[in-house]
Amino acid sequence: MADQQLGGGALTRAQALAILTSDDAALLDLVAAAATLRRAHFANTVKVNYLVNLKSGLCPEDCTYCSQRLGSAAQILKYTWLKPDEVAEQASCGILAGASRVCLVASGKGPTDRDVERVATMVAGLKEEHPQVEVCACLGILKDGQADRLRDAGTDAYNHNINTSEWNYADICTTHEYADRVNTAGKAKDAGLSPCSGLIVGMGEADDELIDAVFALRDLGADSIPVNFLMPFEGTPLEDTWLLTPAQCLRILALVRFACPDTELRMAAGREMHLRSLQPLALHVANSLFLGDYLTSEGQEAKADLDMIADAGFVVLAPGQHAAVRHAPGQLAPGQPDDGGAGHARAQEPAIRQRGAGTELAPNV
Repeated sequence: MADQQLGGGALTRAQALAILTSDDAALLDLVAAAATLRRAHFANTVKVNYLVNLKSGLCPEDCTYCSQRLGSAAQILKYTWLKPDEVAEQASCGILAGASRVCLVASGKGPTDRDVERVATMVAGLKEEHPQVEVCACLGILKDGQADRLRDAGTDAYNHNINTSEWNYADICTTHEYADRVNTAGKAKDAGLSPCSGLIVGMGEADDELIDAVFALRDLGADSIPVNFLMPFEGTPLEDTWLLTPAQCLRILALVRFACPDTELRMAAGREMHLRSLQPLALHVANSLFLGDYLTSEGQEAKADLDMIADAGFVVLAPGQHAAVRHAPGQLAPGQPDDGGAGHARAQEPAIRQRGAGTELAPNV
């Protein structure tokens, strides 16, 4: 299958199912095959992304997986829009730690035009101070013209995840439709923004539904695919949902890599609690990650992330640098500061974020 992909072939549905249902004895072979695709397109680089949660909680949508959802009892940070100077400060911390993309995220169904202007001002300020750093906005469902305004302000990319398959979508959200998400990804792409769209896995989806979702992302032409592993926050409908093993997480990442071999693949939220000790192995499949904390939960320490990248023989991609550039294993790229899957072991509960944006404490970078 790896030779087929390197020759320009397309993954079939039967091959996708074979990846997801492969046994543990074939796991290292699967990772090695996926790694040939990852290395062919991204060499030994890892793209580091950094999240800034512009406003937290109080979302009117009812997405069952989300700690910010309508009616959520999760004890997360709740605050309204950050001021532009605080956004710049938070983003600069991530950039100094090695991030080449800053992701500006706001809860809600979608932005008003006033919200878009607010974010456009933030983006313009960031680009003026850090012209080589990419800025991705994630504000929900877009109205006509809003993607163009964000692009004109200097926004490089727009994230709107499809999260799951079209047929499974009504089971995780009733306040908007799957088509709304696909349409927003299309509006971002049509406006010249790089489309970023991904998944949340571990919500009880069947293999066929997961394959549907991955192939839908392939059809969307997403430039960047974040794979989130469900974080079952207490106080949400999916609390106590522990369906993933580290080995199955690797298979899911491999599926995405085989389906979209030349696409940035990001192991995103929940990687620490679901991949656990296999995170370094996952870097041989995925070529991107979020540094530090997430929107409402804490990730592992940023230094541990950077050490993991170096220890696995990879280098951090510098802002504006192309992935084909190689450096000695364990070095940062120029311009940057100096149970294996058996059974369904319960992972540690999500740690609620209590630092960084919206607090007086330093962020985890």
